Amino acid sequence: MFFEHLRRVLPQGAQLLWDDWRERPSVRLEDIDLDGREEMLVSYSFQNDIYTTIFNHNYSFWYPTSTLKGATSFRVKGIDLFPASIKEIGGKRWGYINHKGNFVTPVKYEDAQDFQPNGLAAVQTKDEFGLINQFGQFIVHPQYSFINPFSESRAVVMDTKGFKVINERGKVLTSKAYSYISNYQNGRALFAGTAEDGRYLYGFLNRQGKEVIPLKYESATDFNGGKAVVKVAEGKYDLIDLNGKTLGSFSNAFIGALSEGLMAFQHEAGGKFGYLNEKGEVVIEPSFTGAQAFKSGRAVVNTDETFFKYGLIDHTGKYIIEPIYNDILLLGENRIALGKAIDEKIPFAGSKYSIADLNGRILTEFKYVNVMDYKNGYASASDTKNTFFIDKNGQIAPNLPIAKGNGTLSMEGALIKGNIDMRLRYYNPKGTLVWSQNQIIPLNNRFRVIEKKYNPNKDYLVYYPEIQGMRFEAMQKKVNQKLAQLSEVKEIDPNKQIEYSYNGDYEVYFFKNRLVEIEMNGYNFPFGAAHGMPKKVYAHVDLESGVFYQLKDLFKPDSSYVEVLNGIIGEQIKNDPQYSYVFPNTYKGIAPDQPFYIDANKLYIYFTPYDIAPYAAGFPTFTIPFSEIDQIINKDGAFWRAFH
Repeated sequence: MFFEHLRRVLPQGAQLLWDDWRERPSVRLEDIDLDGREEMLVSYSFQNDIYTTIFNHNYSFWYPTSTLKGATSFRVKGIDLFPASIKEIGGKRWGYINHKGNFVTPVKYEDAQDFQPNGLAAVQTKDEFGLINQFGQFIVHPQYSFINPFSESRAVVMDTKGFKVINERGKVLTSKAYSYISNYQNGRALFAGTAEDGRYLYGFLNRQGKEVIPLKYESATDFNGGKAVVKVAEGKYDLIDLNGKTLGSFSNAFIGALSEGLMAFQHEAGGKFGYLNEKGEVVIEPSFTGAQAFKSGRAVVNTDETFFKYGLIDHTGKYIIEPIYNDILLLGENRIALGKAIDEKIPFAGSKYSIADLNGRILTEFKYVNVMDYKNGYASASDTKNTFFIDKNGQIAPNLPIAKGNGTLSMEGALIKGNIDMRLRYYNPKGTLVWSQNQIIPLNNRFRVIEKKYNPNKDYLVYYPEIQGMRFEAMQKKVNQKLAQLSEVKEIDPNKQIEYSYNGDYEVYFFKNRLVEIEMNGYNFPFGAAHGMPKKVYAHVDLESGVFYQLKDLFKPDSSYVEVLNGIIGEQIKNDPQYSYVFPNTYKGIAPDQPFYIDANKLYIYFTPYDIAPYAAGFPTFTIPFSEIDQIINKDGAFWRAFH
């Protein structure tokens, strides 16, 4: 009876959509305007478009109040879905919660991104991303290694062939894959590829995915105000319009992006920076070691030859703020952040920030260690203890959440999202915590893994596992001390500015019978370095005996397991194309205590970065089925019996 009534009020020929998450027609009750009364949302397809009609009710009578075409308008009203995860054996699984913090979708994705203004969200399954709508239906089935957020109704995606462009229905618009495609700006997307003569060049695509400006530039900026700067040859730059027409030509060693009518430039390579106008006239003489693009009539410049002395100039080059600061951030809405080095001996280790306006009026003390852009009068900021919103005066907003820890807060529809100390959480507008990730992973009715946090210093944060449920307290304590040690829980001076940052976390990778396998990972970043060094170590713990198993424990005594594994891995490197990145002649075999992990059916041997491959290869890992080494496995040994 109910659905018959719906069909009478919907357009003739309309078809109700199917809600894949709830396994029923897409009719649901939801308080989308947060007035305390539920509305009914009915979504249907009609003439190749998607519509959602919102019904209000008067006692038992429902009547339509508005109809929204497509997903975009519906998102403006608010899709009450927010990505959230559950930590479990094997890693995280993602789903979506409502504004009350309750999961309203299956928790089944490897990753889940925010719903975008067009009503679509990127989710990952089996290592590939697709796009779903608010009903859990795949608009684009998982097939891409990543999907960028939509820009101008287009999204850049990447598959095994390269970069492509899709529209909001998932149709691929590009006729081929490219080496690189940027997000759309001004109806154009910068793309890159190898020309016939072997040179790596740049061009531009239009919104139809066509090469409106072919590959011919050595470098190029995104379009801004319908204009882009391109490098046509060494020391030669052009300013072009959306069709590639040359608006101006310049002979300089470097010219940056056009912004507010000015472009940063260098006369010679390694020389000082100044600013040109669109005619190529020098407006601000070269006198800076670094020069950023203008925004809101201001540009950040550096004058120090070695480190940082940032100042703020206007369009004439006049200093609004003298170049004495370790950092300056343009925050939008007529506000900036001025940074002083936390430790002048290590200027690249971070700053403490003050809030000021674009005229140089300082509004606060130097007390924030992290400040984000302003939006609607508020910006996320952190001190060394808490994260909060600040108002235009730089003061903590008392009516909004204050979260313990360092990170960011952002207003996301009906909720406030917090990424605090590497953990996601959500608050309602009153500041009440409505959802946070679980800190307990049950292994079975007896054993569980508890999340512990070690944060002695603003630059040192480790989450490490603690096992509960072992038979003997002394054994359990010893096991947990070893897990903490492997996780890099060590003494750190809370008041000293250390010369690096370290973040550590863990994952319960595998559990069966009495064996639990925990991956502990970390990232050490020396301040000022090009990149940091990742760490990954596995603990193979027998929950009954407290033993941490080693690789040798898997094999029969005198089995020559090292030689056997060396041969298998050597053949994989030689014959499997996926290992073509391994440095020639660097693989000399494994160590007796080589890092490894297992699952129910396979052994995985891995190497750390730089051991046998470049840094970008990460941890080269070789998979060996147990069936392939069955003859040397010690099936009577404690390690094997622990998970059989």
